[in-house]
Amino acid sequence: MRAQDMGVHMPRGRIVAITSVAGVLVVAAAAGGAYYVLHTRGTPQETAQRFTAAWTRGDLAGMKTDLTAADPAFDSVYSELTKNLGATKVAVSGLSVSKPVNDRATATYTVTATLKNIGDWSYKGTLDLAVKDHYWKVDWSPKAVHPDLDGSNHLAIKTSWPQRAVILAANGERIDTGDVGGSVQQLVGYLDKATAKDVKKLGTAYRVGNAIGRGGLQETFQKQLAGTPTTEIQVTGAEKKVLHTIEGKAGKDVATSIDLRVQNAAADAVRDNDKPTSLVAIRPSTGEIVAVANSVGGFNRALGGTYPPGSTFKTITAAGLLAAGLTPSSKVTCPEKSKIGGLDIRNSDHEAFGSLSFLDSYAHSCNTTFAPLAAEKLGAQKLYDIATQLGFNQAFNIGVPATKGSMPKATSDAELASEAFGQARITSSPLVMATVAAAAADGSWRPPTLVPALKQKLRPKPLPDGVAAPLQQMMRAVVTKGTAHAAGLPSGTAGKTGTAEFGPAGKIQTHAWFIGFRGDIAFAVVVEAGGMGGDVAAPIAADFLKSL
Repeated sequence: MRAQDMGVHMPRGRIVAITSVAGVLVVAAAAGGAYYVLHTRGTPQETAQRFTAAWTRGDLAGMKTDLTAADPAFDSVYSELTKNLGATKVAVSGLSVSKPVNDRATATYTVTATLKNIGDWSYKGTLDLAVKDHYWKVDWSPKAVHPDLDGSNHLAIKTSWPQRAVILAANGERIDTGDVGGSVQQLVGYLDKATAKDVKKLGTAYRVGNAIGRGGLQETFQKQLAGTPTTEIQVTGAEKKVLHTIEGKAGKDVATSIDLRVQNAAADAVRDNDKPTSLVAIRPSTGEIVAVANSVGGFNRALGGTYPPGSTFKTITAAGLLAAGLTPSSKVTCPEKSKIGGLDIRNSDHEAFGSLSFLDSYAHSCNTTFAPLAAEKLGAQKLYDIATQLGFNQAFNIGVPATKGSMPKATSDAELASEAFGQARITSSPLVMATVAAAAADGSWRPPTLVPALKQKLRPKPLPDGVAAPLQQMMRAVVTKGTAHAAGLPSGTAGKTGTAEFGPAGKIQTHAWFIGFRGDIAFAVVVEAGGMGGDVAAPIAADFLKSL
C-alpha cells in the first residue's frame, strides 16, 4: 500500500534523505566488517612479554592462554626445571622480539633458574610466535623451555659432593668422630643415608642414599657442613650432553664451645649414678655451654628435660626479694608450717628455725619463709618478671633443640606461694637452671649457646641493681653452713639445693637438684627421682668440681 493510500503525505525529498542515510550505514557496516576480518590484534612483543612474565610468576595456566594450540606435554616439560633440577625460582629477562615476517616472529630471552643447594643457572632461550585467528600467539614446542629439549629427552643433574666439614670443640679438636664420650654424641648427632623425604626437603642436589646429618649439630648445620656440590646440568635421552657445570664449595667447620676438660669431668661425675642424671656447665662470663652430660643415652635430659626446679628456684625468688629491698641480714621467720591462700606449706623434714636472717632462711631452704615473702613483697607479676629476666619463658637458640623453662604467672595466692619455692606449674631443664646460676655468678643473665658464631635474638640482662653481690653471699652460705655443707664441695663454691616433688598424691617422689658456680664455671645437676638435693645432687657437683 502506498503512503498516500494510508493518508500519510511525506515530502519526496525526505524519503530520499532517509534512503541515503541507510545506504551510508550499510557501507559503514561493510567497511567495519572488512576491518575486523583483516586486522591482526596485538603485537608479538606484547604476547611474548605476557607469556614470559607468567613464566616468571610460575603461572602455567596464564601461559596456556597464549598458545596457538594446547599441548599435553606443556606442564611436564616445564617441570624439567622445577622437578628434575629443583628450581625454586625461574626468572626471564632480556626479552627481544624480531620484526614479523609473514605473520611469524621469534622472541629471544635469558632464563635464570635458581637451583636449591646449587646456585643460579642462566641460559639463552627462544620462543616462536605466529598469528592465529587474528591474534599473535605462542607457537609452542619443548625448545621454549630449553633449546636442547625436543620432547624425547630430559634435563638432569649430576652432583659431586666435597668432603664434609667437621664439628670441633673449643680447642679445635674434632668431636664428631664418635670417639668422644660423655653425651657429646647426643649434641653432635650422626650421619645417615638420605631418604626420599630428606631429598624433598633438602633439594634435588641430594640423592637417596647421600650422607646427611641426622640429629644434633649434624642436622642443624647440614648445609654449612656439607657445602655445595659441583653440579653438571645435563640433557639426557638418546644422547647425553653436559649443558653447564656449577663449581661447588667446600663445607665450613662448626666450632662449639665444648671444653673437653670440663666435658670429661661432667661425664665422669654422672656416669656411675644408678638413676638418670644430667649436668650442664656454662661459662658465666660469656654464656657459652662448656659441658653437657647425661648418664643415660637417648633423650638429652640436660637440654630437653622438663622438671619442677624445686628450691633451686628460690634463687630467682631471692633475687626478686633483694630487688624489693630485703638484705641478707633482714630478719625473717621460718616456722614449721604456714598457710597461704588455703595452701598448707611446710619445710623439708618438718624443720623450723624460728627467727633468722634472710641469708640463713635461704641457706636452710625455708619454704615457710619464701612463700609468705613472695606473696607480701612480690606478687604474681613481679615474680613472673624476675623469672623471665633470668631465663624462663624464653626460647634459646643454642644450635640444637632445647626446651624452654616455663613459669606461668600465678593465678591465685596459693599458686604464687607454691611458685616461690619452684613447684606449682613451673618446669625447667638443667640448662635453664644453669643459666640462673651463671647469672648469679656474673651479675648478668646471658643467653646460652653451644655454637658461639650463632646470632642471638636474646640480649644479656643485668640483674637488678644491688642484687648480684648479696645473692652470691647467700649462695655461698648454702655450701658453708646450709643444706649443701656436708656434700664435700670444694672451697669457693656457691650454690643452691633443690628437692622437687612430682607425681600423684600418695605416690610423691622427688628430683634431686643442685645449681651453683665456682670461678668462671656455673652448673646445674639433676637426678631423676633421686631424693634430697643436698644428699644426692650436691655430691655429684662436688665430684665434678674437684676433677677440674
